[in-house]
Amino acid sequence: MLGSMKTKDYLIVALAPLPVLLIPMVGIMVSEEWKWTLSDFVVAWAILAGTTFVYRLLATRPVANLSYRAGAGLAVATGLLLTWINLAVQIIGDENPAFVLYFIVVLIGLTGTGLARFQPAGMARAAFATATATFLVPVIAVILWPTDFSPGVPQVFALNFAFVVMFAGAGLLFRRAASQASGAGAALSV
Repeated sequence: MLGSMKTKDYLIVALAPLPVLLIPMVGIMVSEEWKWTLSDFVVAWAILAGTTFVYRLLATRPVANLSYRAGAGLAVATGLLLTWINLAVQIIGDENPAFVLYFIVVLIGLTGTGLARFQPAGMARAAFATATATFLVPVIAVILWPTDFSPGVPQVFALNFAFVVMFAGAGLLFRRAASQASGAGAALSV
């Protein structure tokens, strides 16, 4: 699994977050609005490096045709955005415990990826399962914890729907990659 990545890939994973982290570093120096601590930088680096690692791991698979790489990119970017926004401002209220469910959504996607063994058809199922789990988060939140639902129920559902569409789009790209792979296999056997 990890054998397809080379030393260069690990260096890219470790260094890729640094240009992005320059933004808050400069922000701290020029504005009092930026209040990042060392732990904020460490967490941000870990999230960005983890995202880079997962994408590099997926994109270097032998089955990684263009549709597969696009699906991997969309799924990984969606997971990054979901995590980043949820950590920064909580998608569902400051005090609503449902925000933790979004971290479970990302774990569902990662678990599905592992269970799929990086095969396109399995990756499609994992992405669709992640989209379904994402869809359910605000539904569960509005049923169990309706009192703290800022910035408002319609706004949360609209933002959540964007994440659902992105995960589902990744699933469709993986499904296309699977059909392309099976079509290429059928052509080779003729």
